[in-house]
Amino acid sequence: MITVNADGKIMVRRCLVTLRPFRIFVLGIGFFTLCFLMTSLGGQFSAKRLGDSPFTIRTEVMGALESRGVLRRMSDMLEMLMKRMDILARLENSTDFHKGDEARFPLDRFQPAAGLMERIQAIAQNVSDIAIKVDQILRNSLLNGKVVEGRRDQCEVPRDPKYPDCAGKVEWMRARWTSDPCYAFFGVDGTECSFLIYLSEVEWFCPPLPWRNRTAALPSPPPLPRVQAAFRSDMAHLLELIGTGKESLSFMKKRIRHLAQQWLRAARHLKQKLKGRQRDQKYILIHIGFLTEESGDVFSPRVLKGGPLGEMVQWADILAALFLLGHSLRVTVSLKELQSHLGVPPGRGNCPLTNPLPFDLIYTDYHGLQQMKQHMGLSFKKYRCRVRVIDTFGTEPAYNHEEYATLRGYRTNWGYWNLQPTQFMTMFPHTPDNSFMGFVSEELNKTERQYIKSNKVSSMAVVYGKEASIWKGKEKFLAILNKYMEIHGTVYYETQRPPEVPAFVKNHGLLPQHEFQQLLRKAKLFIGFGFPYEGPAPLEAIANGCVFLQARFNPPHSSLNHEFFRGKPTSREVSSQHPYAEDFIGKPHVWTVDYNNSEEFEAAIKTIMRTQVDPYLPYEYTCEGMLERIHAYIQHQDFCTTSSSHQPPKAKSPAMQSPPSPLALSPNATHLVWSPSASRDPRAWPPVDSLQVWVSETRHACTETCRRHGLVCEPTFFRFLNKKEVFLQLSIPCDSTEYEMNHLYPAVAENVHECYLQKEPLLFSCAGYNTKYRRLCPCRDYRKGQVALCRDCL
Repeated sequence: MITVNADGKIMVRRCLVTLRPFRIFVLGIGFFTLCFLMTSLGGQFSAKRLGDSPFTIRTEVMGALESRGVLRRMSDMLEMLMKRMDILARLENSTDFHKGDEARFPLDRFQPAAGLMERIQAIAQNVSDIAIKVDQILRNSLLNGKVVEGRRDQCEVPRDPKYPDCAGKVEWMRARWTSDPCYAFFGVDGTECSFLIYLSEVEWFCPPLPWRNRTAALPSPPPLPRVQAAFRSDMAHLLELIGTGKESLSFMKKRIRHLAQQWLRAARHLKQKLKGRQRDQKYILIHIGFLTEESGDVFSPRVLKGGPLGEMVQWADILAALFLLGHSLRVTVSLKELQSHLGVPPGRGNCPLTNPLPFDLIYTDYHGLQQMKQHMGLSFKKYRCRVRVIDTFGTEPAYNHEEYATLRGYRTNWGYWNLQPTQFMTMFPHTPDNSFMGFVSEELNKTERQYIKSNKVSSMAVVYGKEASIWKGKEKFLAILNKYMEIHGTVYYETQRPPEVPAFVKNHGLLPQHEFQQLLRKAKLFIGFGFPYEGPAPLEAIANGCVFLQARFNPPHSSLNHEFFRGKPTSREVSSQHPYAEDFIGKPHVWTVDYNNSEEFEAAIKTIMRTQVDPYLPYEYTCEGMLERIHAYIQHQDFCTTSSSHQPPKAKSPAMQSPPSPLALSPNATHLVWSPSASRDPRAWPPVDSLQVWVSETRHACTETCRRHGLVCEPTFFRFLNKKEVFLQLSIPCDSTEYEMNHLYPAVAENVHECYLQKEPLLFSCAGYNTKYRRLCPCRDYRKGQVALCRDCL
């Protein structure tokens, strides 16, 4: 055993205590040096990445003197530490801390200290060498920075007639480039060159700068063949796509599960009908804007409290149809998810998307449309042709065209989007200017239909209205109805019975959908009190064998006289609570009477009790009907490809030669049809063979004019009518012909023989009339039970 004296032990402890924190300190200095060098040198290389601005390089160059100073100070610190260690070693050698050979302490215990000093000397030398190398790199960067700085200062706004907006955009950038962080994200730093780089490479207002290192564009490879859409046979994956976390989503998923077998059966039928026709699979984003927190999401909390469910019914059916047709879907109900899917750059939404839009189609609503416009910058204008807007009540062209709406007083909070009017998709086919999207009602099989017919209670009525406010002021009607029928209600309440519901009414409270269906299957009458407008419940009641009784509005309700419609982008006059049921179904399933006439109201109830009706559901509201419609829209509606034939002449010119009219007078000389000798574009949709041109009466819109002839107005055909020759073919004299912006044109003012053609294609409209004009109306035929499609449209 080796022994040492007490002084030796004390000295060893002191030396070890002194060296351990010193060793840690030296390692810390080395780590800091490594991090500093990685940051400094990495910044030099990162400044050369594509998209970085000259400002990035200049910032790093300006730090050169400071960087060299830090390295020198670190070298000086290491040299000072070496000197202190040298003093410690001399102190060690001069101290007599061992006595005699038997007490000799092994000095090899202090060899680590000597090795540590050698390592410190090596680190100091390396730091000195690195400082010299970094100094050389920074000098070279400074020279390069001066070159870039000189080039940056030499940027001038180009004068190129192909880019007339360049100068104005640069001026705007000078004043506002700090207003949105997205500009800095794309490399804008306040210099003229960064403005021009951004405006030429990110946006497209300025020509490319010649000194930019831009590789010559290689010929783009041919596009890969599109994946073919295949009808799906399972709905499980769709339920996963919809997600969780909201009562509204839970409601939609329950509806999809409930109707799953009907959807799958309809998909098999349509597949057989299409006979293996090739269909490209579309990449589709479904963004339900009204369910986002940013829009307030007032619907989800009311799902279980009697709130309106019509919108969620329609969205659930849209999701089911798109999925079964075999398309690739992404579903979002939050703004954050929308930004992620679109590729929105960080900032306030003034810059374009970071990448091309990955979706062929986007289905959204007005809330989602507003969110997209706020966050897509210029990309919104570029890609808005891919958008389809689910719009319950419709948007007429006069409200959609921003300039016209502003000048003529049609501007509302929901219009002025300058979309093609058929990009708006409605719940009912009330305006042909928009596309009819619809929804589905549950179909009955033969056994269910027979059971309903044999179990109807002729003296049982169900009131349409889950909110107590709908019942307020209806005591008179209810008293008359109570004389003949037992009245049932489904009014929501939490603890106490709503006072608006009379005591003689049997109120079931808010019922789950399947229980509500059972109630309708027993009832004879489903009665509405004027609100809500155009919901899905009347169709469900008629499909379950009920007669629907509703009020006639005199005068009709519209944005001019009713608060509910005020601000909506339509001038449509609603003649009853459910115009579709009145116009497209009618008696014996639908009775529309004047509720202010007690005798007419009471007589209608008596007649309904004696009338036998079968369950009835229009084909267009079946699963197969909706699949047909959406399939046709996806295959044929293309708003991103514009044809020059759609554009009218810019100005009237006597020498202007327009192509001959492709129309010809019908055999009975009452209207125009497509001439047998005229060419036909096989890609045109709807097919031009379905076109008929009729002249309206002065108080009739084209919608009404076509309906009177058993047809439907088709706005895509207006371009064939917008010619002076058409007036001549119809024997309409024109002392003058002018192109103007007016949603009623083409039309004629007969009393003065003035003819007018449409100047703005976005204003072609089936809606609207004026006592001054008779309008030229493009009408077409339609499939039985499917008003959205012509006979040859599928």
